[in-house]
Amino acid sequence: MRPAELIELRRGGQRESLHCGHAVICDTKGVVEAWGCPSEIIFPRSSCKMIQALPLIESGAADAAGLTDRHLALACASHSGARLHVDAVGRWLNALGLGESDLRCGCHMPRDPDENRRLTCGGESPCQLHNNCSGKHAGFLTLNRHLGGGADYVDPGHPVQQAVKTAFEEVTGEVSPGYGIDGCSAPNWSCSLAGLGRAMAGFADPADDRRGRAMRRLVDAMRAHPDLVAGEGRACTVLMRAMGGRVAAKTGAEAVFVAILPDQGLGVALKITDGGTRAAEAAITALLVHLGVLDKADPAVGRFLTDPIRNWRGIPTGEMRTAPGFPS
Repeated sequence: MRPAELIELRRGGQRESLHCGHAVICDTKGVVEAWGCPSEIIFPRSSCKMIQALPLIESGAADAAGLTDRHLALACASHSGARLHVDAVGRWLNALGLGESDLRCGCHMPRDPDENRRLTCGGESPCQLHNNCSGKHAGFLTLNRHLGGGADYVDPGHPVQQAVKTAFEEVTGEVSPGYGIDGCSAPNWSCSLAGLGRAMAGFADPADDRRGRAMRRLVDAMRAHPDLVAGEGRACTVLMRAMGGRVAAKTGAEAVFVAILPDQGLGVALKITDGGTRAAEAAITALLVHLGVLDKADPAVGRFLTDPIRNWRGIPTGEMRTAPGFPS
C-alpha cells in the first residue's frame, strides 16, 4: 500500500504542497481505522518515550528513588530546555548523587526562547540538561543505578537498553527488525505503525497488572503535567491542555505523532513520510477532532490546522487543510 494523502497546503485556490503518510487508530485488539499502510516500518523516535520509561517503574527503580509524577512526565518528555525543565532534571540528578556529566545525551541550544536568549546574551554554552531528552536520560540513570550497570547506559547491549527493548517488543507485539541511534545517542527500536498504535492502545486501556499500573502512572503523569512534556507553545503541551487532561499526546522527530485516549481505550499513531513537522501536527489535530476529544472550534485546532496562513504583513496567503479522504 502507498502512503495516503493526508495534509495539503493551498495558495490562491490551488494546491501548492502535499504531505503524505500513514496513520492508524487502534484498540488493544488491533487497527480500527487506517490511512496508508499500517504495516509500514518506522522509527518511533521520541513518540515512544513512555515505552522506554516502563522499565523505570516495573523494575522498582522509580519507587526506590522516590520519583513523583513530575519526574515521570519528564521521563516521557521532549522538553524545550526552559528553566522549569533544566532545574527539575538537575534536582533529579542531584538527588541520585549524580550530575550533568553523567548524562550521555549531548548538548544543544534550548528551544525555549527565554533560556535561549539568556544563554546567548550571557555568552554561555548550553549543557546536557538543556537537551530535550535529558528527562528520559535521567530516567535511564535512575534505572541504571537500580540495576548496577556501567556508565555507558546508551549502549544497545547495556542492561538498561535491553530492558527497554524487551518492553518495546512486548507492548508493540512485534520483534523489532532493528534499531537506529537517536539524536540523544540512545538506540531507537523500529516497529510497524500498527504496532506503535497497538502499544498506545495498551497505555489507553491497560490491564490490572504490574505493567498496566506502570502504563497508567505514565499516562496520568503526562496528562497532569503537559508543561513538562514539551513546553509553552509546543504542540504536545497545547493540545493536551486543550483537551483538559483527557488525552496524552507525544511527538517524535521526523514527523511521528501518537496519542493515548483512556476514555475510549484507543491509541493513535501517524508518520508523515517527508518528515514535515507541520503536517504531523496538523494530522494529529485532525484525528483528535475526528475522535471527538478536541473541539473543532478550539484555538488549538486553528493554530495547527485551520487558521489562515499569513505573510509578514498579516495578509492571508494560504491555508492548510486535510486532503480528501482524511478526516477534516
